[in-house]
Amino acid sequence: MRYSKFLFSKMVGGERLACDRLIRGCAFCMFFLAVPSFAQDTVANYPNKLIRVIVPAAAGGGADIVARIFGQPLGKGLGQNVLVDNRPGAANIIGTELVAKAPADGYTLLLGTTGPLANNPLLYTKLPYDSVRDFAPISNVANSAFVLVVHPSVMAKSLNELIALAKAKPGELSFASWGKGSSTHLATLLLTSTTHIQLIHVPYKGSGNAMPDMLAGNVQMAFDSLLSSVPHIQSARLRPLGVSAPKRSAVLPEVPTIASLGLEDFEAGSWYGFLAPAKTPNPIIQKLNAEILKAIKSPEVLDRLASLGSDPIGSTPSQFSEQIQKDLIRWGKVVKGSDIQPE
Repeated sequence: MRYSKFLFSKMVGGERLACDRLIRGCAFCMFFLAVPSFAQDTVANYPNKLIRVIVPAAAGGGADIVARIFGQPLGKGLGQNVLVDNRPGAANIIGTELVAKAPADGYTLLLGTTGPLANNPLLYTKLPYDSVRDFAPISNVANSAFVLVVHPSVMAKSLNELIALAKAKPGELSFASWGKGSSTHLATLLLTSTTHIQLIHVPYKGSGNAMPDMLAGNVQMAFDSLLSSVPHIQSARLRPLGVSAPKRSAVLPEVPTIASLGLEDFEAGSWYGFLAPAKTPNPIIQKLNAEILKAIKSPEVLDRLASLGSDPIGSTPSQFSEQIQKDLIRWGKVVKGSDIQPE
């Protein structure tokens, strides 16, 4: 050390400057060589604390149900508790933005749906997140077709009777949705534009908030997920008129598809999937994907999803990413053909 100081003191100005730069450069390199090692240790030890799954909708809706179905088996597979955290509001924007801006460390995940990721980008010009850029898809886990339901007080026992009633009373029947621009809102717009009927839109902060008013008869009809509607259909508190899927639902085999009732190719629904903030290390994404796919194959998860009329999916991160981009194009056409003005 003394010899080094002696040499440094004998250097002229230019030599001192060059030596100083060399020392700083070495220190700079040593710092960045240490960063990958730290990151590798972090990934290798993942997870070592509680994992939070943000549901950007109210409790009781389809997204909340799916998150809770997967919470326990996912936590068991990862060896850590998984907490479902409901953050509803602003058409699912509040909770979705929270995850987009969370640390990319795998401890804050999103249970995303068609609405906030494929519909909102078409409806809001200043959305505080980008559904493609700001998230790392993990796996699409389930798909739930919508069922068109009415309150028992509505004098219509079929889709054709409902259409006739709406035409006889234009602008008098109301429908609930999960919020402006949500997938259920767009499904209803698809119905109204196809059948040329006028309905009153009553938006809510998710299915969980809309359902009480539906059951009370405060709104007359709605497209809702089979996940949240089936129990109320089975108890005769709601009347199903049609499912928006290519084929009948195994859980409601007596209910016809809307397409079979004269509205050709009518199809609408919502997928449910797990995503992480963008730049989450790929090994963490792959680990989460593996555990999610394992959970999907478990009898308890399959039985639970089937009992609610939802189809299990299970996809790779790239397949899920493709699904999001595909739906952005598909529903973009519906929005352009409606009178919805992006905000």
